[in-house]
Amino acid sequence: MKSTVETLSPTRVRLAIEVPFAELEPSLKKAYREIGQQVTVPGFRKGKVPAMVIDQRVGRGTVLNEAVQEAIPENILAAVREHEVKTLGRPEVEITEFSDGAPLKFTAEVDVRPEITLPDFSTVEVTVDELQVDESEIDQQVNSLRERFATLKTVERAAQEGDYVQIDLAATVDGEEVPGGSASNISHEVGSKQLLPGLDEALVGLAAGDSTTFTSQLVGGEFAGRDADVSVTVRTVKEKELPALDDEFAQMASEFDTLEQLRDDLRQRVTRGKQVEQIYAARDKALEQLVAAADVPAPEGVIRDEVESRKQAMVDQLERIGASLEEYLAAEEKTEEQVDEELKEAATEGVRIQLLLDTLADAEDVQVTDDEFGHEIMHRAQRAGMAPQQYYDQLVRSGTAGAVFGDVRRGKALAAVMERIKITDSAGNPVSLDAIRGEEHDHDHDHEH
Repeated sequence: MKSTVETLSPTRVRLAIEVPFAELEPSLKKAYREIGQQVTVPGFRKGKVPAMVIDQRVGRGTVLNEAVQEAIPENILAAVREHEVKTLGRPEVEITEFSDGAPLKFTAEVDVRPEITLPDFSTVEVTVDELQVDESEIDQQVNSLRERFATLKTVERAAQEGDYVQIDLAATVDGEEVPGGSASNISHEVGSKQLLPGLDEALVGLAAGDSTTFTSQLVGGEFAGRDADVSVTVRTVKEKELPALDDEFAQMASEFDTLEQLRDDLRQRVTRGKQVEQIYAARDKALEQLVAAADVPAPEGVIRDEVESRKQAMVDQLERIGASLEEYLAAEEKTEEQVDEELKEAATEGVRIQLLLDTLADAEDVQVTDDEFGHEIMHRAQRAGMAPQQYYDQLVRSGTAGAVFGDVRRGKALAAVMERIKITDSAGNPVSLDAIRGEEHDHDHDHEH
C-alpha cells in the first residue's frame, strides 16, 4: 500500500491511498467465504460453493465490492499510523479508481486533532458573582421542611385552594359513559391542576356531600379531543395544618435541639450549594477564556456528527414524553433552522473544549486509574438506574467505553487547570475550591460532552 497525506485545513486532511490488487487477496477470499455461506446452490453444501459458481450466481462485481468495503478501513488505519495522523470522527471515503485485477485507489477525508498552543494558565483570571445568602432563602428551606411534616385535619366548610379533598368522578360524552372515566374516593389537592382541566375551579366552594358538573376536554382514549360532562362529588374536605415553628419542630424534623441550630445548618447547606455554583461559573468562564486564547479551531465533520447525535437525542427524548419535534418547535416558537443553529453553536463550543482539554491532558501526561474509571462507571450506572457491570457491558458493546474514559481524563485535566487560575468574586475576595475538593471529580461537566 502507498499513501500520501494532504492538509486541507488545520482540522482536516485528505489521505490518498493506493492498494495493489495482490494485497486485496485476503479480503477477496474472505468475501467469497462469506457470500458462499449466504447463497444456496443445488448440488453444493453451504460454504462449499466454488468461486466460479459464485461469480455466475452473484456476480464477480458484488464480491469485489464486498472485498473493497472490507479492505478500505484496514488501509485507512495503516495510512493513519504511517503518517501519525490524530484522527477525529469518521472518514469520508471516495473510490477514485478500481477495476478487476487493477490497484484500488481511493481518498479518505478525515478530521484531525489540530495543533493547539496552550496559554499560560497563571495569566487566566475570572470573576464570579459575590456569594450572598438571604434570610428569606433560609425561611424557604424551613417552610418546605414544615410542608413535609404537615398534617391533614377534616373541616366542616367549603373547599378552598390548598385543601385536600376526597372525591368521586364520573365522565360522560353525550350521555354515554366514558370507559375508565369513573373513579371513587380519589385524594386531590385543590388548585394543584393534577387531574382534569376545570376540576380545580369546580371544587372551590363545595363542601362534603356537595356535587356539581363541569365540562372538560378529554386527552386520551376513544373520546380524545371531545368535551365530556364530568360530575364530581366531594366526600370530605381537609385542610393542611403546618407544625408550629419552634424548638419542638426542630427536634421532630431534624437531629437538632433548637430551631436556631436547624437554621444554622440550613444556612451552611445553602452556602455550600452556592459555593459549588460559584466554582462551576468560574470553570465555565475559564474554559471560555482558554478556548478563545488558544484559538481552538472547530473540526467540521466532528461537529456535523455531534449536531446529528444531539438532535437525535432531542427527538428521542421528546418521543419518550409523547411529543414530536413539530410540537416542540411550536411551543418554543422556533424554526427547525434556529434549533439546528443553536445545536451547532453548543456542539462547536463542546468540541472545542474537548480538544483543548485533550491537548492539556497530553501536555500534563494525565493518567486515569482503574479506580477512577470504575468510580465514573458506578456514578453513571446509578444515574441510568442500572447495575454497574450491566452498564459497563453496554458501553463496551456500543464502543463508547473509550469516550467515558476520555471524559474522566478531561475532567482530571480541568481540575488541574482550576487549581492554577485566579478566581475572585465581584467584591475582590479570592474564591477557594474547597467546596468541591474531596468530592468525586466534578460530575457537572457532563453537559460539555
